[in-house]
Amino acid sequence: MSEPILLLASGRRWLRSLALSFLVTICACSSDSAAPPTTLYVLTFNMPHMEAEFSLWAKEFRRLHPGFDVQQIDRKGSNWAAYYHTQVIAGTAPDIIDTQGAIWLQYASQGGLLDLSRYLERDRDFTNQFYPELIESWRYGGKNYGVPLYFTKTLLFYNKQMFKEAGLTQPPRSFAELMSHARKLAGTGRYGFMTLNFDWLYWPLFAMNDIRLVTPDCKRAAFNTPAARMLIEELAAATAEGIISPTSWTGRWVEPNGMFAAGNVGMFNAHSTALLWIMSNAQWVNEGSVGFAQMPGDWSVPNAHALHISASTRYPEQAWDFIKIVTQGSGALAFGKKLNSPTGNRVVNAQLREYFAQTNPMVLDVLGTQFEYLDRMVANWPLARDTEIKHAFYPEIQSAILGNKSAADALASAERKVNHILSRPGGIPEDCG
Repeated sequence: MSEPILLLASGRRWLRSLALSFLVTICACSSDSAAPPTTLYVLTFNMPHMEAEFSLWAKEFRRLHPGFDVQQIDRKGSNWAAYYHTQVIAGTAPDIIDTQGAIWLQYASQGGLLDLSRYLERDRDFTNQFYPELIESWRYGGKNYGVPLYFTKTLLFYNKQMFKEAGLTQPPRSFAELMSHARKLAGTGRYGFMTLNFDWLYWPLFAMNDIRLVTPDCKRAAFNTPAARMLIEELAAATAEGIISPTSWTGRWVEPNGMFAAGNVGMFNAHSTALLWIMSNAQWVNEGSVGFAQMPGDWSVPNAHALHISASTRYPEQAWDFIKIVTQGSGALAFGKKLNSPTGNRVVNAQLREYFAQTNPMVLDVLGTQFEYLDRMVANWPLARDTEIKHAFYPEIQSAILGNKSAADALASAERKVNHILSRPGGIPEDCG
């Protein structure tokens, strides 16, 4: 009886071993097939309309990096910063962020963004596609922190019919001419001039009067000058007289764009994407009815978007590859077509010019102005506390222009506030100016 018992026990052990091997194999296969991809998160700035394009970028990214995925998180400009801050505090900062204007400077100065210098240097074929001036626009403390996504800068748009009625044949070439033109264009229910005011977009008015925000070393305010007092007093008087629209100082986007679209404003200082909003809301707007030119002195304020990599990401190489997908080749071309806007990529913009020549000649003409006089861009100072300075400066100037305080008092108050911000440790790179 002992031999059958041994054989039975041996058989049981063999069956248990076989069953265990089978279960291990099943579990391993199940684990491999069910393993979720590693996801990179991209926080975009007011781009809910780019879902289709994002899907194309994500598809190319997954092809390049099997086992990875990428997901868009979009927030409106009004709550983008608040959302980003909460994610940083929670230790879940998105891998890639899309910023507008100078908000990125604060994050770079605090160590929140990855230095992209070595990637830009390593991938020279990619880097050389971009305008050098734009690559420089995202440098802080000698390091590069961003890759241009798209680029716009301010222009002076003007109503050709109003110009004709006022006997004006060309756009103004100086601040004095700008104000003279505005007076001739203004009348009952009409304004001669209007400007956007957010993100320093009004600063060409200061630049053409030789007014600087800060000293060359960026350590002190430099704007409290007789020229600044005269400028603010003239703007205040023109606003009170109805020559300049008060919406210039109180509206943000829809209100001023809507006024120009209604045909009630002679000249409008705005970045180029404003034209697209206006065209979509006013059937009368075309190349025969609206002209555009550089502001006097060729001064302009950039209002661009860039992509950055969070310093906390665990996947910098994959994040860098996603940025390259979006900002070159078919990825960037799809973006430019959807937004009717130039990118920061010279090669792609050449393709966009061919596209717009067939589809929208007016956009083509505007695109041609966006990369002229890049050396005359202003309000792009490398100040980490740009947002704080902006919020300290503008309310004082706004109050004076709207007649609530004198220009001298407003400038003195703004100077104290800005100097206080500048005096705090950090926030000013050694190579400022």
